Amino acid sequence: MPKIADAKILIIATHGFEQSELEFPRDQLRVKGAEVHVATLDGKPAKGWEGSDWGREAEADLKIADAKADGYDALVIPGGQINPDLLRVEEDVINLVKAFHDSGKVIAAVCHAPWVLAEAGVAKGRDMTSYHSIKTDIANAGANWKDAEVVTDQGIVTSRQPEDLKAFVSKIAEEIEEGTHPRAAA
Repeated sequence: MPKIADAKILIIATHGFEQSELEFPRDQLRVKGAEVHVATLDGKPAKGWEGSDWGREAEADLKIADAKADGYDALVIPGGQINPDLLRVEEDVINLVKAFHDSGKVIAAVCHAPWVLAEAGVAKGRDMTSYHSIKTDIANAGANWKDAEVVTDQGIVTSRQPEDLKAFVSKIAEEIEEGTHPRAAA
């Protein structure tokens, strides 16, 4: 069984990610000993969104197009309204999500980020949660939407909002330590 301290985790983001939804998982997973990389569309730092204005930049380690699922144990997608809406129209993002899904690796999405899972076709038939305003979108993608701080279905971890981040990170670590999760192809 893999240990969180030996895990490699990829966070994907672009401008407009919810500040806490990138920083808290990144920092807390690093505290647990995981190696965490941030990939952006252009491989350059991305600017967060905090409250009602732009926030801090997150450094990038690589371009999303250069990221490979086989190099990581888990994929984390922060929310905010802007970030997942921009990511879900990018072919490289959708292909990466599908690769993580098809290899049975942990995929974690918070707030509006389940939009990306819906676009990649991996929400259908899954128990999931999301920010309440996209509940109908996630249900229309075929998921069984639940109102809970964290919902897990075969290694796919979803949470609703920044207040759920502690439970979100704990569940990511737990799912990584369980190993891969065999799933039907998307």
